Amino acid sequence: QVQLVESGGGLVQAGGSLRLSCAPSGRSFSNNAMGWFRQAPGKERELVAAISSAGSTYYADSPKGRITISRDKTKNTLYLQMNSLKPEDTAMYYCAAQGRSGTYYLNLRGYNYWGQGTQVTVSS
Repeated sequence: QVQLVESGGGLVQAGGSLRLSCAPSGRSFSNNAMGWFRQAPGKERELVAAISSAGSTYYADSPKGRITISRDKTKNTLYLQMNSLKPEDTAMYYCAAQGRSGTYYLNLRGYNYWGQGTQVTVSS
């Protein structure tokens, strides 16, 4: 019933930009933290960016300064703006949401809902 539908991935050249979108259905996540994760082949899944219900944000060190996470609570939609993309940004990107309001937004165990993933490939 609850689904997170992602869009915006694709193939871009180094230095290009992409805007990922995540549109949940089945329930509202306006009072819950949401985030973007990524996983490259042979590597562990890592948190890229997260945003709390109150608007606090977190960014991983590597993409920090090149990405911006935001949310539109009226549309129940999450975004990730990615600029100055590098080949090392190539990965499957997943949208995730916490299932319980009030959970610390950097508590990774709280992310119970996941999208299907959207592929981002950056060529050099």
